Amino acid sequence: MDATMVVPPWFEPLLTTSFFNVCRVHGDAARSECNMFCLDCNNEDAFCFYCRSSRHKDHRVIQIRRSSYHDVVRVSEIQKVLDISGVQTYVINSARVLFLNERPQPKSGKGVAHICEICGRSLLDPFRFCSLGCKGMSRRLVSSRHQQEEELREGSQQDMYPATPSPPASNARRRKGIPHRAPFAS
Repeated sequence: MDATMVVPPWFEPLLTTSFFNVCRVHGDAARSECNMFCLDCNNEDAFCFYCRSSRHKDHRVIQIRRSSYHDVVRVSEIQKVLDISGVQTYVINSARVLFLNERPQPKSGKGVAHICEICGRSLLDPFRFCSLGCKGMSRRLVSSRHQQEEELREGSQQDMYPATPSPPASNARRRKGIPHRAPFAS
Protein backbone atom coordinates (compact mmCIF):
# COMPACT_ATOMS: atom_id res chain seq x y z
CA MET A 1 0.00 0.00 0.00
CA ASP A 2 2.15 2.83 -1.16
CA ALA A 3 1.04 6.43 -0.83
CA THR A 4 -0.86 6.35 -4.12
CA MET A 5 -2.81 3.17 -3.46
CA VAL A 6 -6.38 3.51 -2.28
CA VAL A 7 -7.07 1.54 0.89
CA PRO A 8 -10.27 -0.52 0.63
CA PRO A 9 -13.02 0.41 3.11
CA TRP A 10 -12.83 -3.02 4.78
CA PHE A 11 -9.12 -2.77 5.62
CA GLU A 12 -9.35 -0.94 8.97
CA PRO A 13 -12.32 -3.05 10.19
CA LEU A 14 -10.39 -6.22 9.29
CA LEU A 15 -7.46 -5.16 11.47
CA THR A 16 -9.63 -4.15 14.44
CA THR A 17 -12.17 -7.01 14.40
CA SER A 18 -12.04 -9.49 17.24
CA PHE A 19 -11.96 -13.05 15.90
CA PHE A 20 -12.48 -16.50 17.44
CA ASN A 21 -15.40 -15.63 19.70
CA VAL A 22 -18.33 -18.05 19.87
CA CYS A 23 -21.13 -17.09 17.49
CA ARG A 24 -24.19 -15.65 19.28
CA VAL A 25 -26.56 -17.32 16.82
CA HIS A 26 -24.89 -20.71 16.29
CA GLY A 27 -23.11 -21.13 19.64
CA ASP A 28 -24.25 -24.72 20.08
CA ALA A 29 -22.97 -25.88 16.68
CA ALA A 30 -19.59 -27.56 16.15
CA ARG A 31 -18.06 -24.89 13.87
CA SER A 32 -19.36 -21.81 15.63
CA GLU A 33 -16.17 -19.82 16.18
CA CYS A 34 -16.23 -16.47 14.42
CA ASN A 35 -13.23 -16.67 12.12
CA MET A 36 -14.70 -15.34 8.87
CA PHE A 37 -14.68 -11.76 7.59
CA CYS A 38 -16.76 -10.34 4.75
CA LEU A 39 -15.08 -7.86 2.42
CA ASP A 40 -18.43 -6.77 0.95
CA CYS A 41 -20.22 -5.95 4.24
CA ASN A 42 -18.18 -3.03 5.55
CA ASN A 43 -17.81 -2.83 9.33
CA GLU A 44 -19.42 -6.25 9.73
CA ASP A 45 -18.32 -8.25 12.75
CA ALA A 46 -16.58 -11.59 12.40
CA PHE A 47 -18.94 -14.49 11.82
CA CYS A 48 -18.97 -18.28 11.80
CA PHE A 49 -19.17 -20.94 9.10
CA TYR A 50 -22.98 -21.17 9.41
CA CYS A 51 -23.48 -17.39 9.18
CA ARG A 52 -21.44 -17.43 5.99
CA SER A 53 -23.80 -19.92 4.35
CA SER A 54 -26.88 -17.93 5.32
CA ARG A 55 -25.89 -14.23 5.21
CA HIS A 56 -22.74 -14.03 3.05
CA LYS A 57 -23.28 -16.75 0.45
CA ASP A 58 -22.38 -14.65 -2.60
CA HIS A 59 -19.90 -12.30 -0.89
CA ARG A 60 -16.10 -12.17 -0.88
CA VAL A 61 -15.17 -13.80 2.42
CA ILE A 62 -11.76 -14.54 3.92
CA GLN A 63 -11.04 -16.94 6.71
CA ILE A 64 -8.83 -15.87 9.59
CA ARG A 65 -6.62 -18.48 11.20
CA ARG A 66 -4.57 -18.55 14.40
CA SER A 67 -0.84 -18.99 14.82
CA SER A 68 0.71 -18.65 18.28
CA TYR A 69 -2.37 -16.76 19.49
CA HIS A 70 -2.15 -14.23 16.66
CA ASP A 71 -4.49 -13.76 13.71
CA VAL A 72 -3.16 -14.72 10.28
CA VAL A 73 -4.64 -14.91 6.81
CA ARG A 74 -3.56 -17.09 3.91
CA VAL A 75 -1.60 -15.27 1.24
CA SER A 76 -3.64 -17.04 -1.46
CA GLU A 77 -6.83 -15.40 -0.12
CA ILE A 78 -5.67 -11.87 0.69
CA GLN A 79 -3.41 -11.24 -2.31
CA LYS A 80 -6.47 -11.40 -4.60
CA VAL A 81 -7.92 -8.29 -2.97
CA LEU A 82 -4.98 -6.37 -1.46
CA ASP A 83 -1.40 -5.44 -2.31
CA ILE A 84 0.68 -7.38 0.22
CA SER A 85 4.09 -6.59 -1.27
CA GLY A 86 6.70 -5.85 1.37
CA VAL A 87 4.95 -7.87 4.11
CA GLN A 88 6.82 -10.81 5.68
CA THR A 89 5.12 -14.15 4.96
CA TYR A 90 5.52 -17.42 6.83
CA VAL A 91 4.73 -21.06 6.08
CA ILE A 92 2.47 -22.49 8.78
CA ASN A 93 0.86 -25.92 8.36
CA SER A 94 2.12 -25.98 4.77
CA ALA A 95 0.23 -22.79 3.87
CA ARG A 96 1.84 -19.41 3.26
CA VAL A 97 0.32 -16.84 5.64
CA LEU A 98 0.88 -13.32 6.93
CA PHE A 99 -0.01 -11.71 10.23
CA LEU A 100 -2.84 -9.19 10.40
CA ASN A 101 -1.33 -7.06 13.17
CA GLU A 102 2.07 -6.53 14.70
CA ARG A 103 3.13 -8.98 17.37
CA PRO A 104 4.76 -7.65 20.50
CA GLN A 105 8.47 -8.31 20.67
CA PRO A 106 11.38 -6.50 22.22
CA LYS A 107 13.15 -4.26 19.75
CA SER A 108 15.62 -6.19 17.65
CA GLY A 109 19.21 -6.32 18.85
CA LYS A 110 22.48 -5.85 17.05
CA GLY A 111 23.24 -8.08 14.12
CA VAL A 112 19.65 -8.27 12.87
CA ALA A 113 19.70 -7.68 9.14
CA HIS A 114 16.04 -6.88 8.50
CA ILE A 115 13.53 -5.06 10.70
CA CYS A 116 9.95 -3.84 10.31
CA GLU A 117 9.91 -0.15 9.37
CA ILE A 118 7.06 0.55 11.79
CA CYS A 119 7.48 -1.57 14.93
CA GLY A 120 11.14 -2.64 14.71
CA ARG A 121 10.38 -6.36 14.86
CA SER A 122 13.14 -8.50 13.37
CA LEU A 123 12.23 -10.08 10.04
CA LEU A 124 13.53 -13.26 8.47
CA ASP A 125 13.82 -11.94 4.94
CA PRO A 126 14.33 -8.54 3.30
CA PHE A 127 10.75 -7.36 3.77
CA ARG A 128 9.63 -3.91 4.94
CA PHE A 129 6.79 -4.89 7.30
CA CYS A 130 5.98 -7.67 9.76
CA SER A 131 2.19 -7.49 9.25
CA LEU A 132 -0.64 -5.95 7.25
CA GLY A 133 -1.24 -3.58 10.17
CA CYS A 134 2.29 -2.21 10.01
CA LYS A 135 2.03 -1.77 6.24
CA GLY A 136 -1.26 0.06 6.75
CA MET A 137 0.37 2.23 9.43
CA SER A 138 3.13 3.21 7.00
CA ARG A 139 0.47 4.29 4.51
CA ARG A 140 -1.29 6.35 7.19
CA LEU A 141 2.02 7.97 8.14
CA VAL A 142 2.76 8.83 4.51
CA SER A 143 -0.78 10.15 4.05
CA SER A 144 -0.50 12.21 7.24
CA ARG A 145 2.86 13.60 6.11
CA HIS A 146 1.36 14.61 2.74
CA GLN A 147 -1.55 16.27 4.52
CA GLN A 148 0.83 18.21 6.80
CA GLU A 149 2.92 19.30 3.81
CA GLU A 150 -0.25 20.46 2.03
CA GLU A 151 -1.34 22.43 5.11
CA LEU A 152 2.10 24.04 5.31
CA ARG A 153 1.95 25.00 1.63
CA GLU A 154 -1.51 26.49 2.10
CA GLY A 155 -0.30 28.34 5.20
CA SER A 156 2.67 29.86 3.36
CA GLN A 157 0.38 30.97 0.53
CA GLN A 158 -1.91 32.59 3.07
CA ASP A 159 1.09 34.48 4.48
CA MET A 160 1.91 35.75 0.98
CA TYR A 161 -1.68 36.77 0.29
CA PRO A 162 -3.32 37.74 3.57
CA ALA A 163 -7.05 37.28 3.64
CA THR A 164 -9.15 40.41 3.52
CA PRO A 165 -10.81 40.97 6.87
CA SER A 166 -14.52 40.34 6.98
CA PRO A 167 -16.75 43.36 7.63
CA PRO A 168 -17.78 43.82 11.25
CA ALA A 169 -21.07 42.25 12.15
CA SER A 170 -23.86 44.81 12.04
CA ASN A 171 -25.87 45.25 15.18
CA ALA A 172 -29.41 44.67 13.94
CA ARG A 173 -30.98 45.60 17.29
CA ARG A 174 -29.79 49.05 18.08
CA ARG A 175 -30.79 50.49 21.34
CA LYS A 176 -33.20 53.35 21.14
CA GLY A 177 -31.90 56.69 22.19
CA ILE A 178 -28.16 56.14 21.62
CA PRO A 179 -27.02 58.35 18.77
CA HIS A 180 -24.75 56.81 16.15
CA ARG A 181 -22.94 59.73 14.60
CA ALA A 182 -19.80 59.84 12.62
CA PRO A 183 -16.79 61.00 14.63
CA PHE A 184 -15.71 64.60 14.24
CA ALA A 185 -12.87 65.12 11.87
CA SER A 186 -9.93 66.98 13.33
